[in-house]
Amino acid sequence: MDVDGVVAEGFEPVRDAFVRNFETLGERGAAVAVYRDGRKVVDLWGGTRDVDGTRSWERGTAQIVRSATKGIAAAVLLMLAERGELDLDAPVGAYWPEFKAQAKEHTLVRHVLAHRAGVPALDRPLTPAEAADPDLAAAALAAQAPAWEPGTDHGYHAQTYSWLTGELVRRTTGRSIGEWIATEIAGPLGLDLWVGLPEEQAHRVGRVGPLEAPAQDGALRARPKRAVAEAYADPTSLTRRAFGAITPQPDENDPAYRAAVLPASNGIATADSLARFYAALNGGIDGVRLFAPETRERARAEASAGPDRVLVVTTRFGLGYMLHGSASPLLAPGSFGHPGRGGALGFADPESGIAFGYVTNGFRKSVTADPRAQALVRAVRTSLA
Repeated sequence: MDVDGVVAEGFEPVRDAFVRNFETLGERGAAVAVYRDGRKVVDLWGGTRDVDGTRSWERGTAQIVRSATKGIAAAVLLMLAERGELDLDAPVGAYWPEFKAQAKEHTLVRHVLAHRAGVPALDRPLTPAEAADPDLAAAALAAQAPAWEPGTDHGYHAQTYSWLTGELVRRTTGRSIGEWIATEIAGPLGLDLWVGLPEEQAHRVGRVGPLEAPAQDGALRARPKRAVAEAYADPTSLTRRAFGAITPQPDENDPAYRAAVLPASNGIATADSLARFYAALNGGIDGVRLFAPETRERARAEASAGPDRVLVVTTRFGLGYMLHGSASPLLAPGSFGHPGRGGALGFADPESGIAFGYVTNGFRKSVTADPRAQALVRAVRTSLA
């Protein structure tokens, strides 16, 4: 397998793992980047830019990263809080009065970030076109009765996180969250990262699609726990309803979907930009720091833990970020970040100074712990030993 890019001395295990992903795990096209203390130590890419094509992946090829976008959306709310424009302990209704309906008046902003808001599903799912309409989507979510008393439990807000975070930013700043990310995060850091892909950047983005695991992959033979399998099979379960809040499932290669501003699911980035974003959370890069140390600690302090009402496994969340645990293994206990269903992963580990980004065009059936990403994380861990 021909792989392009470079690794710093000591990080050769990451290159070896990246090559093995193509040879043994069926990878079609991917990239991985790692920073340590603000210095790039891994920058690799290989395969094809389109999951169903033959054109080579190039430096700067970007892909949709699904829920890895949530970590970027969370940063917006935390940055607004750091600037005094948003109070994490205030009710959502203080900024968005319509949200108080259906006994949601005590839902706090921090509940949104920690997946405790109680509205992971909609009684009537939105079509992809409706989901892209911020007024219509916000109205639907405001009118939704919660599945549990907000703040008392947690469950992954797979799709509704888009409209919860997006509307809070819109009400607070007058801008869409995509515009805010472009001007306040991507611009200062020089990132190839978009939530709402501009038409002039469409040529940078590869086609994504499903990727079946090879027969020899042990992960293929592993069966999910019965409760998890039943939850995903039952169309009435909270699990299916949460992931199906947009129905039918959007075509992720559709230019209209990619242009929509859906910060739960349709961010587009290069691996380098995803890693560089987390380097800016870790402590700064090239003179740009997104979080003060206190904000970083708030982000990774445990806010939700235990059985997840949607994912039906034990999950741990900080304020907007998944934390290291059995459902989403990261580098070390202090790591925080976010996976994208079926592949992508970005995270920061302040103790080691590591910032990590992985993107792919082939989505597996995994939700939070893709075997390819995990192989790369283990290789980073080996490199640090």
